[in-house]
Amino acid sequence: MPVATGLDVLRAEGFSRLKGKNVGLLAHPASVASDLTHAVHLMHAAGVKLAALFGPEHGITGEAQDMDHCEVGEDARDALTGARIHSLYGSKVESLRPTPAMLEGLDVLVVDMQDVGARYYTFAVTMGYAMEACAKAGIPVMVLDRPNPLGGRAIDVEGPTIDAGFDSFVGEYPMPIRHGLTMAEYAHAVVAMRSLSLDLQIVPMLGWKRDMAFEDTKLPWVLPSPNMPTVDAAWIYPGQCLLEGTNLSEGRGTTRPFELCGAPWLDGRAWAERARASAGPGIVLRPTVIRPMFQKLAGQACGAVQIHVTDRWQVRSVRMSVALLAAARSLAPADFQWRAKAYEFVEDRLAIDLLFGSTRPRLAIEGGVGVDDIVDSWAGDERAFVQAREPWLLYP
Repeated sequence: MPVATGLDVLRAEGFSRLKGKNVGLLAHPASVASDLTHAVHLMHAAGVKLAALFGPEHGITGEAQDMDHCEVGEDARDALTGARIHSLYGSKVESLRPTPAMLEGLDVLVVDMQDVGARYYTFAVTMGYAMEACAKAGIPVMVLDRPNPLGGRAIDVEGPTIDAGFDSFVGEYPMPIRHGLTMAEYAHAVVAMRSLSLDLQIVPMLGWKRDMAFEDTKLPWVLPSPNMPTVDAAWIYPGQCLLEGTNLSEGRGTTRPFELCGAPWLDGRAWAERARASAGPGIVLRPTVIRPMFQKLAGQACGAVQIHVTDRWQVRSVRMSVALLAAARSLAPADFQWRAKAYEFVEDRLAIDLLFGSTRPRLAIEGGVGVDDIVDSWAGDERAFVQAREPWLLYP
């Protein structure tokens, strides 16, 4: 049987829980039912009064690239529903949270967004910020749950958590990089971590289990963001997003973002060979050459690797990408650089430290510490989170 998302469940009920209410909806392009009809269209057709639409990073229609600020006019309206449109990813850090004026008149904020199960994929943090704002305003939040495409077993949790002083839009709530939570479970985590007094309403999925690959759900994959075109990209994203903290191309501007990566000063064969020994199982690193068409290193031929996933459940993508970073730095120490300019509204921390959640992994890479020892250094973080998350889990 196909998995039914929270949106599918609400639709089957005729959206009765929302009738007679002024509804805000936080959504993106992948906020679709199993027949690919978008939540906005379904709610409008059912007579739900959509009073406001909120768009996360990339916008509610998903056309903006990463870190491309989505500004909308004060009088912006949705053509179908007449709902006010608000951006939660503008040019200032304050824009990441809905204001009291944006929430005024709402009876409930509905959240329906497909996530990819990585701490720094920003949709879940945007939900958390909205929950905090709604708690202050006394407005209930209803989360329509969706699968974590990377599964959610305890063994799948991976990476370090966040040290004090390294919280940011890519690391607001303390958890490992790959957390194994669905959006509704993440919402429970936010309530617990922030001690929120919030009327949190969950519409759970039907039929989802923690050991399911996304294809097992029989649900369609819709790009939740412009550079997440495939489920394979999602499987390696928890590691490969770390490349945003460097001068390596993470494959944006190619047809396989995150699966392809490289730099003009690298030889793909040497890089693959150097990283292969410590990258872990479940992948093949194939040497190649790429030429990104936009963003980092646009128009430049780059020695590169393509990451081919051969066994998803064996992949430890954070480990893999640490191996790639360490190999790139050792092969070209004069050319490899950490990103030094502002990243996600933060100027006084290196981007790589914000992504890792501390300085520790970066300093270990710089010090030539082996990948095994770096991975072992966050094993305690993983164990502690697996235990802490137990009260928030909704599925077997």
